[in-house]
Amino acid sequence: MKKYILFFVIVISNILFLNNTFAQGGMWLPNQLDRNQKDMMSKGCHISAKQIYDEQNASIKDAVVLFGRGCTGEFVSNQGLLFTNHHCGYSEIVKHSTVDHDYLTNGFAAMSLDEELPCPGLTVTLLQYMKDVTSDVLSGVSSSMTEKERQMKVNENIKNIVENTTKGTNLDGYVKALYYGNQYMLYVNKIYKDVRLVVAPPSNIGKFGGDTDNWMWPRHTGDFSVFRVYADANNEPAEYSKNNKPYQPKKFLKISLKDKNEGDFTFVMGYPGTTQQFLTSYAVEDIQNIEDPARIKLRTERLNVYKSAQEESPAKRLRYASDVASIANGWKKWQGEVKGLKFLNAVEKKRQGELNNPLMSQFYELYNDNRKYKLEQLYIGEAVLASDFMYNTRRLLSLIDLSMDNTVTDIVLKTEADNLLSWLDKYYNNDFASHRGVDSMIFVRTMTIFYNDFAKDNYNFLHDKLNKMPIEDYFADIYKTSVLNNPEKIRKVLKDYKRKNYKKLIDDSAVEFLSPIWGQYVNSTREKLTQNNNKLDSLYRINTKHYIDEYNRHNNTKDMSMNNGIFPDANLTMRVTYGNIASFKPKDGITYRHYTTIAGIMEKEEPNIYDYVVEQKLKDIYYNNDIAPYSDRVAFIATNHTTGGNSGSPVMDADGNLIGLNFDRNWEGTMSDILYDKDLCRNITLDIRYCLLIIDKYLEAKNLINELELVK
Repeated sequence: MKKYILFFVIVISNILFLNNTFAQGGMWLPNQLDRNQKDMMSKGCHISAKQIYDEQNASIKDAVVLFGRGCTGEFVSNQGLLFTNHHCGYSEIVKHSTVDHDYLTNGFAAMSLDEELPCPGLTVTLLQYMKDVTSDVLSGVSSSMTEKERQMKVNENIKNIVENTTKGTNLDGYVKALYYGNQYMLYVNKIYKDVRLVVAPPSNIGKFGGDTDNWMWPRHTGDFSVFRVYADANNEPAEYSKNNKPYQPKKFLKISLKDKNEGDFTFVMGYPGTTQQFLTSYAVEDIQNIEDPARIKLRTERLNVYKSAQEESPAKRLRYASDVASIANGWKKWQGEVKGLKFLNAVEKKRQGELNNPLMSQFYELYNDNRKYKLEQLYIGEAVLASDFMYNTRRLLSLIDLSMDNTVTDIVLKTEADNLLSWLDKYYNNDFASHRGVDSMIFVRTMTIFYNDFAKDNYNFLHDKLNKMPIEDYFADIYKTSVLNNPEKIRKVLKDYKRKNYKKLIDDSAVEFLSPIWGQYVNSTREKLTQNNNKLDSLYRINTKHYIDEYNRHNNTKDMSMNNGIFPDANLTMRVTYGNIASFKPKDGITYRHYTTIAGIMEKEEPNIYDYVVEQKLKDIYYNNDIAPYSDRVAFIATNHTTGGNSGSPVMDADGNLIGLNFDRNWEGTMSDILYDKDLCRNITLDIRYCLLIIDKYLEAKNLINELELVK
C-alpha cells in the first residue's frame, strides 16, 4: 500500500469538530467500561462497571443475548425466560400463525412449558468473554503490503486465533475489526439452538400504529414478545429435544415497577448493528442527496403494491406481513435520516472538520469514481432483484453458467438443478396463482424506475428494445412470456436435468434481460467496487487513527489507546450506552413529554384503520382501571445512543433493574448513525410495566408473572 505522510495542521474549527462531534453519544465496549465509570456516576448511575461486565463473576452481560441474527434479548427469570421486541420475534410469530390459529392477529400465551412453540433455526448467542487481539491479528502485517495482501494476512491470523480458541470446545468465536482495522476484538460465545415462543401480544398491541407510527414519537406500541431458551441436562447448548430443560442463566434481570422521571439515569446493553460516525462529507453528501432518496423511491412502489394486496383478504395480510415489515423499516428510517442530516447541516459540519486534511483530496477522487458503481449495486439490490421473478431468474442464470462450464461435473450440475427445482416447487405451491399479479406489478414498477433513473444511461442494449414499445409494456411482456411464469414447463426442464437443457433456458425473456445486467455487475462493477472500497478502508484507517489521537491530545488524555475518548462504530457486538430520560423539542413551539400513556392509545383509535384498532379487552382494562400493580404508561424516551440491533435491548435504571425494552428511535434523530445530536436524538423504550400489564391482565398468563422478580 502506498504510504501516506501526514502533516495535519489542525485549526480551531477542527478541534471543535473533534470535541463536539465525537464526544456526543457513545456505544462503549463493556470490557473497558471502567473508563466511563466517573461519567456514568455523574449522570446518576449507582452500580459499578464490574456489575455490568465481569468475565469472572455473574454480571449483567450474562443476562443479555444476541437474539437471532440482528436483535437483542434479555433473561428475566432463572428458567431462561427471555424478553425481546415483537418485531424481533415477528417472523417466528408469523411462521406459527395460520388463518385458523392466527397468533399474529389474536396473540398467544403458553400457560405451561408444554404449550411453548419450538422455533427451528432461531438461535440465542451468549457472550462468554471478549479480548483485544490486535497485536496477534496484525502479526506479520507490514506497511509495504497492498491492501489486498494486508487483508489476506489479517484473515489468516483471525482464522488461526478463532481455531485455537474454540477447538475441542462447545464455544463459537469470531474477531471483529474496530476503527477500520486499528483494533481487533475476539468474541467468544455459546450459541443456544433450542428457543421456543412463549408470548406474542395481539398485533394491534405489538404493532399498534403500524408503519405510520414507526420511527415516530409520541409512541404507543406494545413492542414485545417472550421466548424461552432451553439447554441439555448440563445446562449447555443443544439442538431441540423434548428432553431439554429451561436454561438457567448466571444472571437474570430484576424488574422495576417504579415511575421513570425526567433526568433519571438509564443505560442500555445490547448489540447495535451499524453506525458510520467517521464518514467524510463526501460520503454523507451522497447518502443524503442520492442514495437514500433512490432507496425511498423504490421501496415506496413496493410497499404500495403489497399494502394494496393486503387489503384484499386476511390471508393476503398474513402472506405479505413480513415483507411489508422488512421493507417499511428501512424506508421510513431513510426518510428521517435525510431530514435529520439536512436539519443539522451535517455535510457542512463534516467539511469544517476536514479543513487542512490532505487526505480529503483522495477521498474526493475515490467517492467521485465510486458513485456510479455504488449506485449500480444499489439499483440491483433495491430494483432488479426486488421481485421474486428476478430473484428466481438470477438462480436460473447461475444454473446456465454452470451448464456452460465444462469443468463442472454432471453430478454437481444435477444437484444444483434439483435444489432449484425444490426451491421453485415451494414457491409455486405457496398460492402462486394469486401472488403472480402482485409480483408482476412489483417487477414492472421497480424496473420502470430503474430504467428511467439509471439503466437508460448505463445499459445500451436496452435502447433498441424500448424504442419499440412503452416501458411498462416491455417489462410486462418479459414477465408474461418467461418460462418462470409457467410452473409445469420449468419443472419439466429442471427434472432429470441434463447439461444440454440450458439451451431451453438461455433464450428466455427474463434470462435475456437479466444476463447482461448481472454480467456487467459481476465481471466489472463488483471488482471496481472492491478495489475502491479497499482504498477507502485504508484511508479511513489512517484518518480515524488521526482523529482519535488528536481528540485524546486536545483533551489531555493520559491513556492514548483506542476506545478512550471516541467509541468505535457499532458492528453487532455487545456495547453499553447510557444517558438520561429526557423530553425534547423537535421544532419551534413543540415540546414532547418524556412518556406516553394508554390514554394516547384511546385517542389514536380508528376502528376502520387496521393499525389503529384498539382491542375491546384493552379498553375494558383501561376504563375499569384494572391496572395495578403496574402503570398506565406505555413508552418513554431517553438520550441513549442506539441503532438497529438494539431492538429488544434491556433499558435499565441506575441500579441495573429492567425498566423497559428499547425498540426504536425518534424520526428526527435517525441520522444518529452518522451524526448524533444529544438535543435531537432519543431512543424509544417500551415501559416494562405495560409489557407486564398485557401479559398479566390481557393474556392472563400469570404463570409467567410468577417467574419474575419484581422490585417495587
